[in-house]
Amino acid sequence: MPTELLISIAGVAYLCIQLLAFAAAIYALMTTRTSQGAIAWSISLVAMPLVSLPLYLIFGRGKFEGYIKARKAVDAALQSTSSKALERNFANCSVEYHTHDEKYKALEQLAGGGFTQCNSASLLINGKATFDAIFAGIEQATQYILIQFFIVKDDELGRQLHSRLATKAQQGVEVYFLYDFIGSHGLPVSYLDSLSAAGVHVEAFRSSTGHVRRFQINFRNHRKVVVIDGHTAYLGGHNVGDEYLGNHPKLSPWRDTHVKICGPAVLDIQLAFIEDWNWARQTVPELNWEPSPATSDNMRALILSSGPADDLETCRLFFVHAINSARKRCWIVSPYFVPDESVVAALQLAAMRGVDVRVMLPEKPDHRLVYLAAFSYFKETIDTGVILYRYHAGFLHQKVMLVDDELAAVGTANLDNRSFRLNFEITAIFADQQFASDVAQMLTEDFSHCREVSVFEYENRSWIFRITVRIVRLLSPVL
Repeated sequence: MPTELLISIAGVAYLCIQLLAFAAAIYALMTTRTSQGAIAWSISLVAMPLVSLPLYLIFGRGKFEGYIKARKAVDAALQSTSSKALERNFANCSVEYHTHDEKYKALEQLAGGGFTQCNSASLLINGKATFDAIFAGIEQATQYILIQFFIVKDDELGRQLHSRLATKAQQGVEVYFLYDFIGSHGLPVSYLDSLSAAGVHVEAFRSSTGHVRRFQINFRNHRKVVVIDGHTAYLGGHNVGDEYLGNHPKLSPWRDTHVKICGPAVLDIQLAFIEDWNWARQTVPELNWEPSPATSDNMRALILSSGPADDLETCRLFFVHAINSARKRCWIVSPYFVPDESVVAALQLAAMRGVDVRVMLPEKPDHRLVYLAAFSYFKETIDTGVILYRYHAGFLHQKVMLVDDELAAVGTANLDNRSFRLNFEITAIFADQQFASDVAQMLTEDFSHCREVSVFEYENRSWIFRITVRIVRLLSPVL
């Protein structure tokens, strides 16, 4: 092929890429949620299209448009089947607040639903208690099992789960198994095929579907949920892998928390699963939508589902509101500490008004970049009175929050930008003094295995380390 023709083809190709990058820059300017992100993407797309365009296709989108349409389809399906019964039954379980409880109204607005009463909840501390409870629930299922994890591994724990699900499916129980395609990338096809052969409905949650979203792999479904017959649910930080039982060679023992919930709040967890399932499978299974009030307790509970398909940044606003509402204490536990400016400001203000603000982080890292990024937040938080702790009795992976003596939350969301904007997450919030007391007791024990972080752990390090930390912080929107 003549050299002149090659040059002409290359020139036309580059012009096409430049035009596509310019269109992407305009799209980024109009849709990116933060001004910093909009500026960064727009400039880089115009100035370096060959590099920036593929990166934008993978990491640049902040809104999961396709999921929004799928969610509407679920709403329409439920409207035609069970909405009247659902509304009637939830009206009997809903909670009406007095004037002094107005701080909960914002949470209800974020959740798109109200607190329900007649719930019970119990903490499941660490892997053995969690999976013993989940396996017992699976054994008791008579109608259906909804099960969803970000990571599922084909190891000893994974095979135990596989065996139990296959057995229940063969007994006639409908089993719906949903896993994140990216998080569970190492799960062999044989694991999935054998589940399907046993009668389990198996599906992967993919964000990169179709021609338009082919490269859209930055959104992840980080939820970990099990629902039994519509009356019992389990959610929290555990995935399915031997390390979650404390069998990791470097990160053991593994410190994590789940919660078992019974009562009307379970239907909100079920609804979140069905929305995810419909996105993956384009079907809405027939399920039980009759609330089953707990007989042992009368806890007020709210289920907050969040993700990149929300109109607002639900997860981030939850953290900001919860921190701002604290008057006595605000304890947050997260394996990752990469907050955005609004959350940092909320932590600073809470500490300055005298609130006991504590953030518990792991001593051992499992993701090096996220671990390094956290150092960049030490000075601006510690100098205002926020107390940071490092948990040294193993690897800390739980996601828990305690506000004052009444509000406690257990879920899947980390204190980082990925959970705030890019991941599908789910959090159970309890407005209950006894449950808050149980969480306080659990965290007090955890704090006894911590050391307080000093700002000098960053400032006294080498200039190479500090520069590296600052560079890594620039990646915080996608960490």
